[in-house]
Amino acid sequence: MGRIGISCLFPASWHFSISPVGCPRILNTNLRQIIVLSILAASVSLLYFSVIIIRNKYGRLSRDKKLQRYLARVTDIEATDTSNPNVNYGIVVDCGSSGSRIFVYCWPRHNGNPRDLLDIRQMRDKNRKPVVMKIKPGISEFATSPEKVSDYISPLLKFAAEHVPREKHKETPLYILCTAGMRVLPESQQKAILEDLLTDIPVHFDFLFSDSHAEVISGKQEGVYAWIGINFVLGRFEHIEEDDEALVEVSIPGSENSQAIIRKRTAGILDMGGVSTQIAYEVPETVSFASSQQEEVAKNLLAEFNLGCDVHHTEHVYRVYVATFLGFGGNAARQRYEDRIFANTVQKNRLLGKQTGLTPDAPYLDPCLPLDIKDEIQQNGQTMYLRGTGDFDLCREMLQPFMNKTNETQTSLNGVYQPPIHFQNSEFYGFSEFYYCTEDVLRMGGDYNAAKFTKAAKDYCATKWSILRDRFDRGLYASHADLHRLKYQCFKSAWMFEVFHEGFSFPVGYKNLKTALQVYDKEVQWTLGAILYRTRFLPLRDIQQDVFRASHAHWRGVSFVYNHYLFSGCFLVVLLSILLYLLRLRRIHRRSPRHSSAAALWMEEGLPSQKVAGTL
Repeated sequence: MGRIGISCLFPASWHFSISPVGCPRILNTNLRQIIVLSILAASVSLLYFSVIIIRNKYGRLSRDKKLQRYLARVTDIEATDTSNPNVNYGIVVDCGSSGSRIFVYCWPRHNGNPRDLLDIRQMRDKNRKPVVMKIKPGISEFATSPEKVSDYISPLLKFAAEHVPREKHKETPLYILCTAGMRVLPESQQKAILEDLLTDIPVHFDFLFSDSHAEVISGKQEGVYAWIGINFVLGRFEHIEEDDEALVEVSIPGSENSQAIIRKRTAGILDMGGVSTQIAYEVPETVSFASSQQEEVAKNLLAEFNLGCDVHHTEHVYRVYVATFLGFGGNAARQRYEDRIFANTVQKNRLLGKQTGLTPDAPYLDPCLPLDIKDEIQQNGQTMYLRGTGDFDLCREMLQPFMNKTNETQTSLNGVYQPPIHFQNSEFYGFSEFYYCTEDVLRMGGDYNAAKFTKAAKDYCATKWSILRDRFDRGLYASHADLHRLKYQCFKSAWMFEVFHEGFSFPVGYKNLKTALQVYDKEVQWTLGAILYRTRFLPLRDIQQDVFRASHAHWRGVSFVYNHYLFSGCFLVVLLSILLYLLRLRRIHRRSPRHSSAAALWMEEGLPSQKVAGTL
């Protein structure tokens, strides 16, 4: 009868055979051998599953990061734990033209990785509301009485002091940054206002406040801060994940001879307010200039900075183009347009002896107003009457000269230098009027599609004003849309379209513009970018402290924590090997001389054991 013999590197007495008839002889082995084999199988299984767990743990890093990003957005609306001593705080006061607003930010202790930025978020009170407060008027109103500025801003600082834990005040940086309203003041008045702040605030508050913490920032700085804030919230400063497709090759400024790096593609921003329009985007490659004059202009439009905590870490070195165009905001553009048609109509009336626009019966026909709407222009005591014809294409044609384009290469609005944009690998977010124009009335906010937008705008312009009013009264438009929006929606739609496609030269088929009011359901202010940029060196302090602690720490380090599964598996294998060796020694020691080669043969042949006669 055939048998299958199984032999392995176990002690000789452990060899057994499997017979096709009857039970396998392994069942005839003693209990100790079965226990040892079971332990071995369990150890191998444990080691296998430990490897699987470790592989899954590190293989899911990209998904975990996405989950962490989602959880960060969720926890960002939770109340800030002010009892946590590891939470740090920072304060930014935005002194604008119409008022001043204070923002309180917070962040946990830095994780120790020099490649990571601080995880800065808006502080939230116990009711989970952002710690923000605004007062009026603007700080520039105190140009003639600078001694009153500290009293004016004191309520904001008291508000922040009530929310930031008292023991944290001395290490909480305070930044007072002034924008448009202060920029138009003479330098002497600016200096007097800032001097009063720097003198009085340290007397009444313990915040970390030095001479460099109060200043009038330029439009370029404001644009850079806005760009930083948006990209930080979007997670574009994080490390590359496995499934990232939106990547870009970047040549680091100032190191042309070094190898380019691959990192996440950042998003550009477009912001059209009432008075001005702004564009900001990263310029990943070295640019060339058409002339020396253009190169000189470009120096004032390109900002190069390092968001990393150490100048030697170049992963977060960025070159950003920022340009602001006064007079290109929606309301300012409408005013320029009305001034032009008023002047041209008056001149034509004089030359041709006509009365166009002088009476309601002979109005000026305005293609940029909805069909049949009536409007008026008041200038120098004269009234000009308008009636809309709702011709979107003609309106666009009339607005093209206002772009002030030139024939020089690499230029945009007003002939200002603009570095080339890699449209196939780019993404832009449009805020303010870009969002209002697409969403308030047309209800097309989000992903921008030029063909769909122009069709919707044409239909709106060509719709009679009476019908538009009826729709408005029935609440068919966005809740914050008002009659002013309805009246000038046709004009602003054409203006936005021309600025985007004609002024900034974006192709009509461009698909990567998202119009938005908020990012991740939050209004992102330029102050977030400001606090992120101005505290960029703070992680270095935490990193140095961590290095010091590590040099005096116990042997159980981070590597053990992250590899405890592997450590456990190896430990069990070593322990099992020792156990097997001891068992073998014990078996040899207890082997009886009574067991002859014949007895061993009987056992291997499966015969019943027999007594062997003789004496010891």
